[in-house]
This record gives sequence, C-alpha cells and structure tokens, in this order.
Amino acid sequence: MTTRRQLLSLTAALAASSALPARAQPLEGPLRVVVPYAPGGSSDRVARLVADKLGPRLGLTVVVENRTGGGGRIAAQQLKTTPANQNMLLLANPALMLVAPLVFKDAGYDPEKDYQPVSQASSYEFAVAVGAGVPVRELNHLLAWLRANPEQANFGVPATGSLPHFFGLMVGDKAGVKAQVVGYRGSGPLLTDLMGGQIPVAFDTFDTLLPQHEAGKVRILAVSSAKRSPFAPAIPTFREAGLDLSADGWNTFFAPASMPAARVAQLGQAIREVMQAPETVRRFNDARLGPVASTPEQTSRMLAAYRAQWAPVVQKSGYQP
Repeated sequence: MTTRRQLLSLTAALAASSALPARAQPLEGPLRVVVPYAPGGSSDRVARLVADKLGPRLGLTVVVENRTGGGGRIAAQQLKTTPANQNMLLLANPALMLVAPLVFKDAGYDPEKDYQPVSQASSYEFAVAVGAGVPVRELNHLLAWLRANPEQANFGVPATGSLPHFFGLMVGDKAGVKAQVVGYRGSGPLLTDLMGGQIPVAFDTFDTLLPQHEAGKVRILAVSSAKRSPFAPAIPTFREAGLDLSADGWNTFFAPASMPAARVAQLGQAIREVMQAPETVRRFNDARLGPVASTPEQTSRMLAAYRAQWAPVVQKSGYQP
C-alpha cells in the first residue's frame, strides 16, 4: 500500500527530474572523425589523440578518416551533406574554415551555415626564424637588416594561402618591410632551404620550427603567443620584441548543420572531458600542442573573434589561389 510519505517522495523526485536538462540519447554506431589532410600532420595528431580517449568515454568505436584533396575543401564539401542520423565530425583549422571561403570564388561550402562548432581541441602559435647564416639574433635587428637589404626580404612559408603566409604579411606590414612571400610545398622543404641558406627568413608554426631551433640549425626570434611558450621560455613574444602583434591557430571539431543540437552538446561535453583529463594534457604537451577544452558556445565566440581579426588581413592581401 502506498503511503502519503511515499507519494510525497515520488512527487518530489519527479519534480527534481523535470528540472534537469534533457539528456541526449545514447549514440549508436561508430563516430567518424574526418581529417581533411594526410596522416602525420598536426590536425591528424590532434584527431587521433582525442579519438583514442573519446571512444571509451562514449562507449562506441571512433574512427579517424583522412580524406585529402583540394586543400581540405573536398572533405568539407562531402561532410556538409551528412544525414542527421549519422555521427560524423570534421576536424578543421583556419585554412579550411576561414581562408578558403574568402579566397575562392566558390569553396563549395559555407563554414557558418553548413557547420556548427562542437569543441576547440588545440591551439598553436606562429614564429619567425632565420637561418644560421643570417647575421641577426633579435627581431628588431632582423627588421633593420631587411630594411637595409630589401633584396633579402623574402619570407618563406609552408604554403601560399596558409596562416603563416598571412601572419608574415601582418609582420611585414606592421614593421614597414615590403616582403616577398615565397610559398613551399610543406614545412619540410621550407626548413631544408632555411637551414641551407636558400631562404633567409621563414614563418611557420612554432611547434614545427622548435626542434630545428633546439638543434641549433635555425634561430627563432619571436613567437606569436600572448605569453612566452613554456616549451621555450627564452624566446620572446613579438610584443616583447617590439612589434605589437599576437596571433594563433587552432584545430576545432565541427558537426554538419544537420546534426541535432542535443547530440552536438553531448559530443562537445565528451570532447571537453577528454581534453581536461591529465593524460590527454600530458600527451598534447609531449607533442608540443596546446590542449583546449571549450563548450560549443565558447568555441562559437572564439571563431567569431578569430574571423574579425583575420578576415581583413586575408582580404587586404589580395591573395588569389
């Protein structure tokens, strides 16, 4: 027989449960994380580090797929039509979600309409480095040397249209140096020419340049972060070196616009928990990557601020693929 006390307890429990946010249904089937670049790059490393811990947390298989072509645009074009009942995420960077839609007449996707942010996973900085034969050891010395030797104002970057390309232009514009940007087919050839003296100055991601700096084969003069990197605290920021600039890049998980909001929130929460785990933080630090844990809302605000900073730079450059 149900007593009045039991009825009151049941009523209170139902009221409490109704006040809680609705929980997303358990995910079914595998979760596919698409990396729009070849294996081995920073985006691929981030995807695999997260997937390794995300699968057990969600209780399902997480598969990382590398879909290359068109600088990542082919994967973005394919994923925008993903049906709502499929679990698929795109791990993208600014080159794909900011630069390409601005410089191509038709990139084949709209990053704001066709995708919704799930969670930022990492951040990285840019750096400027010179070859061992360049007679400078500080950023202000480099800028003075380039003004005195304008024929040497060649900035090597890992690819035309990349974020290091536009960051190099920002530096040149801020410093009053008219630079010629020389695009390479990746960081490997760029570093080879920088170490060999074929190019005097290079702009690339900090984690890419740091091993050669530590080996004494190149000299990093400044890093684009707001604070000095814990991986190389002796290297000043651009602001400390006298140039009022800071910039970074990111790897962020995006869901197709068709994915239900509850599932986006569920995946965002799981990725955020993975990124906060001490083991994940350690593995990211070992890879010289900056781990980030953020909600979909925080990620959306980050993207809006990022577009406001970089879109004018890309458009002012007049760059055409």
